[in-house]
Amino acid sequence: MCFSLSWLMALCIWAVLAIATYAILIKILLPYLLRKLAPTGEVSEGINIVGQVLKVVFWAILIIIVIYIVFALLSCLWSFAGGSLPSLLPHR
Repeated sequence: MCFSLSWLMALCIWAVLAIATYAILIKILLPYLLRKLAPTGEVSEGINIVGQVLKVVFWAILIIIVIYIVFALLSCLWSFAGGSLPSLLPHR
């Protein structure tokens, strides 16, 4: 089955990673590097950039955790309802 619940979960996680990478590279680092090419640059800008990158990384990790929990709960609900999709939670 191509479009299973685990496939959809992996797709959502890859989408979060792609958006976070875009936010870090294009929205944060590229303007910072272009400002550094200009002769007037402040020393404290580097600390601000690190804070912005850490904020994007934190939100990406948080969203991936939420995606995992939501899809694990959906797979539990699906298995209790008698669905044939495999569960995403570890089995014993």
